[in-house]
Amino acid sequence: MKAVLLALLGSLRAGTRSRAALRLEVLALRHQLAVYRRCPTRPRTNVADRFLWAWLSRTWAGWRNTLVFVQPSTVIAWQRRRFRHHWARLFPSKARQTQAGQGGQDLIRTMSSANPTRGSPRIVGELTKLGIHVAKATVERYMLRPTKKPSSSTWRAFLDNHAKDLVAVDFLVVPRSRPR
Repeated sequence: MKAVLLALLGSLRAGTRSRAALRLEVLALRHQLAVYRRCPTRPRTNVADRFLWAWLSRTWAGWRNTLVFVQPSTVIAWQRRRFRHHWARLFPSKARQTQAGQGGQDLIRTMSSANPTRGSPRIVGELTKLGIHVAKATVERYMLRPTKKPSSSTWRAFLDNHAKDLVAVDFLVVPRSRPR
């Protein structure tokens, strides 16, 4: 009974929609049937299916309501991934084109040990001036980490420096009879 009522409401709603919207809905539903016939247990999409749904999501406002076999967020993820691949193919990153070979790794280690206060962005800049294009993550991977020197801001250093004063403060108390 519920299915009949839903079908009647759907047909009444279809009478108020435009002809183009109805055609797009029929296209979307037939496509989903074709996908289910192709893979009845778990629908698998190919590149053509993804292009069709990306196009439908751009041209038709009601695409989310008819989509059954994948989530709408999946279609949006397809679009974003395709967009990233498109622009990555048009403008490849220079940092990905040139990797640090053994000579570059040795140079990074030498620069980081000679100047321990320089960080990876500054080393990347110096290597770029030399014509070696590497990413910041690559420089951080091959940098030598400086050994930690004992700092004066540790608790142990404080106790060593002030042990005599602490003993004098804690144990030499002068009691007074009159507060002044």
